[in-house]
Amino acid sequence: MSTLPLRRVALLILFSVSLTVTLGFGLPSLLNYFAMLCGLPEASVAECIVVVYLFFVVYVAMPPIPRGSVKAEGKAVFITGCDTGFGFALAKYLHKLGFTVFAGCLLKEKGGDGATELEELHSDRMKVVQLDVCSEDQVARAVEFVMSNLEDPEKGLWAVVNNAGLSTFGDVEFTSMETYKQISEVNLWGTIRVTKALLPLIRRAKGRVVNLASMYGRMGNTMRSPYCVSKYGVEAFSDCLRYEMKPWQVKVIVVEPGNFIAATGILNRDIVAATAEKLWSEAPPGVREDYGKANFEQRVAVVRSYCNSGLKDMAPVVHAITDAIQSCRPFTRYNPMEVHWWIRIQVMTHLPAAISDWLYF
Repeated sequence: MSTLPLRRVALLILFSVSLTVTLGFGLPSLLNYFAMLCGLPEASVAECIVVVYLFFVVYVAMPPIPRGSVKAEGKAVFITGCDTGFGFALAKYLHKLGFTVFAGCLLKEKGGDGATELEELHSDRMKVVQLDVCSEDQVARAVEFVMSNLEDPEKGLWAVVNNAGLSTFGDVEFTSMETYKQISEVNLWGTIRVTKALLPLIRRAKGRVVNLASMYGRMGNTMRSPYCVSKYGVEAFSDCLRYEMKPWQVKVIVVEPGNFIAATGILNRDIVAATAEKLWSEAPPGVREDYGKANFEQRVAVVRSYCNSGLKDMAPVVHAITDAIQSCRPFTRYNPMEVHWWIRIQVMTHLPAAISDWLYF
């Protein structure tokens, strides 16, 4: 996101001050009106502020209300994308909690570091599976492996976590159709493919489907259309599946991580440089001429500046997924992200587009 012009900054400050003044005069009157309806005496401005602040503390500062927890013993979880990042960390954490983990790794047959480290746990509850979510054959073989290694196949599989994903960047006019297809093949079609294959086992257990979307599954951004398209699809698929699975008592949950580039290393300077070179070299001559090399490089520099940004600890995402799997009453959506990204999502999904566009673009 580029820096906001001075004019917009000034208008944002003016809007904030106006809102504060309006609340300062209007809120006490509103609270007094409700107090009168309840037969209570009028409150002072100070009392009104205390009441509002109390609600704020309860909502934001207090820990979540306990919602019960299912026992890990005897329950199995299938996770995709366990070579690195969230999937790798989650596989180890759920294993530590006592779950049987089927860890799908793209590079298992090639001796990938993540798959090797998980196998070196030498545990009967950690089962590493070769899995390319784009391959119908590998998904089918993974399901067969799961069924043959469940303690009791009739009790089914407690949860599937669709975590495998790819990311990229590029303006629409610079991004090839092949790139759009490649990103969606993993992020969206891979999620659907794995879910459909394991859903009969999940239904038997009355278990969980946990899909990793993104904050970019709820809002768009410049130069991120391939990724946004795929994650918007994950959100839509999850909503539809949640409605269908309700009669089966299967819970479908979406986890929407914010910016964890620094934690996962999903984007680094070498990747940015290679992607930028490919985008420029493959763009039509007319597009290169219209945009200009200098403008293109400036936009790439913005992406490069994100390489070390965001949260550096994956724990918020791992804990959110764990709660989705283990809580008796999980949330429909989890938003592990920095506060400013959470606010941006609320603005872009609840305010008219004319306002959110004006604020952020």
